[in-house]
Amino acid sequence: MRKLLLLVLFVSVATVTYAGGYRVSVQGQRAIAMGHTGVGVVNSAELVFFNPAGLVYLENKLNVSVGVSGVFTDVLYQNTEFGVSSETDSSVGTPLNIYASYKVNDWMSLGLGVYTPYGSEVTWPTNWEGSHLVNEIELAAIYVQPVVSFKLSDHFSIGGGPIFVTGSVQFNRNANRTATDIEGNRSNIAIDDSGVTNWGWSVGAMFNPTEDLHIGFSYRSEIILESEDGEATFSNFPNTTRPGIPPNGTTSFNAELPLPAELTVGLSYECDKWLFAFDYNRQFWEVYESLDLTFGNGSSSINPRNYKNSSVYRFGVQYEATEKITLRAGYYRDETPVQPGFFAPETPRNDSDGFTGGLSFAVTPKLAIDASFFYLRFEEVDASYDAGSGGPFGGTYKSSAFAPGLGLTYKM
Repeated sequence: MRKLLLLVLFVSVATVTYAGGYRVSVQGQRAIAMGHTGVGVVNSAELVFFNPAGLVYLENKLNVSVGVSGVFTDVLYQNTEFGVSSETDSSVGTPLNIYASYKVNDWMSLGLGVYTPYGSEVTWPTNWEGSHLVNEIELAAIYVQPVVSFKLSDHFSIGGGPIFVTGSVQFNRNANRTATDIEGNRSNIAIDDSGVTNWGWSVGAMFNPTEDLHIGFSYRSEIILESEDGEATFSNFPNTTRPGIPPNGTTSFNAELPLPAELTVGLSYECDKWLFAFDYNRQFWEVYESLDLTFGNGSSSINPRNYKNSSVYRFGVQYEATEKITLRAGYYRDETPVQPGFFAPETPRNDSDGFTGGLSFAVTPKLAIDASFFYLRFEEVDASYDAGSGGPFGGTYKSSAFAPGLGLTYKM
């Protein structure tokens, strides 16, 4: 988690393009296929993430869901005024999820989830126009979430539990637009850290007015990631003792990054072979005001972000085509938390539309194969980051992401 923190801290999530900020919305194959809806959907152990209160309504005693997605992202940058353009190298992220629930008795269920809500691997060309903001980043963050679910009645339940986070990150950028050593090599700062951990919590509730209608509520707390004594490497700086120019070599750094709280409310309605779902997700990004790093060599890096709270509107549908095949589709609208003047290439994302689909194939009554995909299309945007020490950096960004996924659902 230290890495995740670092990554984001240092203008690092260079291209996490599947959700607001540096969030990665791929927490379950069945949910992904239905527009990432799930807070009111009772169909698998994916409820550990989406709404632990619903676990107690699963029919089977043991439920297990596992899945992995291959996320292909692409970001294009162009500044026609100066006649420059760049494109990120093709990269593939592989966020995974494992969920399990066990029904202790009719009124209590236990669950455990392991998933990756933050992760990215992005590489811009060496010394590209925005290299003073970010060159390369590799991020992995893992959440471990035990939960308990209580049925207070046939119509109402609650659930929740602690969240443990751990992760790692590698990141580098050039020091500024012009600094080099005597041989002309660009001055560079690299970050490498791992083992940053912290705790948060989740809580959920579910109300079932009828057998076919489920209304859900889920909240995940803000988590503050504090990196202390991480490793930072300064290279290719001029060999001088002039003020403001750090010495080459390895030093430590301290930084702090909040992962925002999230609130989701939603519902699902079943009608014959059909299931319809809607989720509204609110992400409290306003806590992300700045990425400030303090280095052991006495230098520092102040990176204002000034994010705003944002919303995601999710729609999903499911159809039981046969006894063995269930079809799913969905759509979601994801608002950007980035405000004008703070659009940095670490997270080059703006308002986007997500289109999803998938299916489940029941191999046996106990085992099913789940498949999903999503295509995320970002609106083309002319934007700039005006708070950098090297002056404004702007241009036109075009981004997209595509992710096929596979999973298994087991119940008994």
